[in-house]
Amino acid sequence: MKKFGIIGYPLGHSFSPGYFNEKFQNEGIDAIYEKYELPVITDLQAIIDYTQDLCGFNVTIPYKEKVMSYLDVISPEARAIGAVNVVKVTNKDGKKHLEGYNSDLIGFTRSIQPLLEAHHKKALVLGTGGASKAVMYGLHKLGIETMLVSRYQKNNTIQYEQIDEEVMKEYTVIVNCTPCGMAPHFDECPAIPYCHITPKHLLFDLIYNPDETLFLKNGREQGAVTKNGLEMLLLQAEGAWEIWNK
Repeated sequence: MKKFGIIGYPLGHSFSPGYFNEKFQNEGIDAIYEKYELPVITDLQAIIDYTQDLCGFNVTIPYKEKVMSYLDVISPEARAIGAVNVVKVTNKDGKKHLEGYNSDLIGFTRSIQPLLEAHHKKALVLGTGGASKAVMYGLHKLGIETMLVSRYQKNNTIQYEQIDEEVMKEYTVIVNCTPCGMAPHFDECPAIPYCHITPKHLLFDLIYNPDETLFLKNGREQGAVTKNGLEMLLLQAEGAWEIWNK
């Protein structure tokens, strides 16, 4: 039986095991998908060494960048992004060979592209983790300039308190790549001035639980186009499956 899984910490919220195991059952695929909850990234080596028939795994918070040091090959796009969320495992000369890819890029670009209009030229990307790197790369591929937003002083970022009416007018795409507003924290949202959102704005949230975060609700009430991360998640999962089977 082929084995797939996901590494990260914690993994209680993970969508992937249910999605893939249902897929395997429905399509008659002799495989299983498991959670590998790793308190530290160094625990990954034991998973690689001792899991028989391991064919691939997904990578989630907080290891999308740290996992790269364990890989034999990294795709050009994943290297440019600086984050990996899909690892393909094969055997070469009796040793396990690990290849890293980024299907967040696939999921995000395919999900947001149909919503983009001519006036969507610049985007605020909220958060600086591994997912935001894929989002930035994807937006650039779609011809959109980006600005990273962080709670802290970092190079090449602005802070939330610097987002004023002029910034909101200039940046009409806003993508939330933070966990702010994820269940069970329904009453939380990124600290941007929602009063300056207009019907020309597009708000995209990588969160899919709840269906509508407070971030999206605030945008919708100002007339903005909004979309959650469920389709992106489904598309990146199918992208991972394509990678494992190519």
